[in-house]
Amino acid sequence: MPIFEARDGTRLYYRDTPAAAADAPVVLALAGLTRTQGDFDYVAPHMTHCRLVRMDYRGRGNSAWADPASYTILQEANDALDLLDHLGIPAAAILGTSRGGLIAMTLAALAKDRLTGVCLNDIGPDIAPAGFDAIRGYLGRRPAARTHCEAAQMRAGLMAGFANVPDSRWVEEVHLHYRQTADGLDITYDPALRQAVLDPLDDPDRPDIDLWPLFDAFAGLPLALIRGANSDLLTRDTAAEMARRRSDMIWAEVPDRGHVPFLDEAEALEALHTWIAKLP
Repeated sequence: MPIFEARDGTRLYYRDTPAAAADAPVVLALAGLTRTQGDFDYVAPHMTHCRLVRMDYRGRGNSAWADPASYTILQEANDALDLLDHLGIPAAAILGTSRGGLIAMTLAALAKDRLTGVCLNDIGPDIAPAGFDAIRGYLGRRPAARTHCEAAQMRAGLMAGFANVPDSRWVEEVHLHYRQTADGLDITYDPALRQAVLDPLDDPDRPDIDLWPLFDAFAGLPLALIRGANSDLLTRDTAAEMARRRSDMIWAEVPDRGHVPFLDEAEALEALHTWIAKLP
């Protein structure tokens, strides 16, 4: 199992899939808050024309659990840089799903020379309260379903904004998200992630953070946005403002999808391929 050590010694899992051509662009795929590199299994067969690198964040998937205080976007951005250094990659494009897109914004502000482009999957500088409330509801908690089969049957009804999704996809999804144990299903990440994320946000003295300057830091980089047409996290108004600020941004909306598109939908693939063609 491919493992590297972050600068603080935490052992992190990654996958590195080479492209057919040696000079193909490198895409570092960064998943959502509680997700793993397995989320990109759906799109990977469509990205053979680039070198696809993925990682499990600390405390998720096959990576080691760490001090929950280190479960931050800044730390995860540094972990991403450590992975690029480990692989000898001077710069890469980021395909960032949800939290992965926030990490990309952080990297654009702190280490832009390490980026060759960014594609955001259903994330922007403004996070809609409804979407965050949904995350708050499940973060760090085991599912009510006790088996993968039961969870797959429930998931279609639980996933707001999704329609016309084959049953087989929900089966794939629950196997990515949950481990079967003798005591039912369990999550694939450190439960302490819940407090690591929520405590700072619930702090009454927390200053408001404007993420638009981080989005503006993408200036000069090939940029794409893929949005679920029914997303409760990224509003269409926010996406429109992103497009106004970056008139050259590739923008696709995926029908029958909420937060987040799977990335193998036709609309998502067209945007991805157009974006990859613009990468240096």
